Amino acid sequence: QVQLMESGGGSVQAGGSLRLSCSASGYIGGSYCMGWVRQAPGEAREWVASIHRGSGDTYYADSLKGRFTISQDNPKNTLYLQMNNLKPEDTAMYYCAANPECTVLGGSWQFAHWGQGTQVTVSS
Repeated sequence: QVQLMESGGGSVQAGGSLRLSCSASGYIGGSYCMGWVRQAPGEAREWVASIHRGSGDTYYADSLKGRFTISQDNPKNTLYLQMNNLKPEDTAMYYCAANPECTVLGGSWQFAHWGQGTQVTVSS
């Protein structure tokens, strides 16, 4: 049973930075895909970024590339999301997610396991 727990959210002014962490437990093999997904109030979930656990290959939503960086520390079973130059529109609940493989169906990244989320609020 994969369990994911996010931390590092908070309130920040526009232009600031935050680093989110996700601690994972349970079996997570080398084929797993780890990712971040966010959801703003009243909006659909939006995929942010993914990383392949084994190869370290990274994937980003085009709109966030250059400001957000996904990384991992496999010995610590920890996933990170470094967010720079934050904007009010980045305000959302951020979820850590995992899937046995990096799978995209119909343009949507697939995740079988989810954390509880951590809130990020960016003020102008």
